Amino acid sequence: MLKTALDDIPAAPSARLLGWRLIDARPDRGWLKVGFDGRTEFCNPAGFIQGGILSAMLDDTMGPAALMTSEGRFYTTTISLTVNFLAPARPGPLIVEAQVIQLGKSVAFMEGKLMADNGAVLATASTTARLIEAARALRQDVYS
Repeated sequence: MLKTALDDIPAAPSARLLGWRLIDARPDRGWLKVGFDGRTEFCNPAGFIQGGILSAMLDDTMGPAALMTSEGRFYTTTISLTVNFLAPARPGPLIVEAQVIQLGKSVAFMEGKLMADNGAVLATASTTARLIEAARALRQDVYS
């Protein structure tokens, strides 16, 4: 697999909880594909994965897409996040693809789609994020 700027930072506790795993990356195209574990502990009373958890999965792919695209220079903090839920997500493997639409000097725009393991699109998202110098934002003692 292609080496990216994501290889140089530790996984956040929230990413580990969600089962974040890199599937594929195209830094030159601003595209990232990540797998997640849709655990039964994430379900609502109807047996579907709660929308906030799905939103976190989308957010936790779109932000890293910007970090990767900027070659590790910029970390993102979400300004706005819009999620459209198209179908319920059942427990099991989930996949998110994220695309950086524009990487500016202080703001980035990204889009994402969350899919079931069979490729069915369950949710889409768009986000606007502030860009912060990664060296300042990603202090190694944060996750200790």
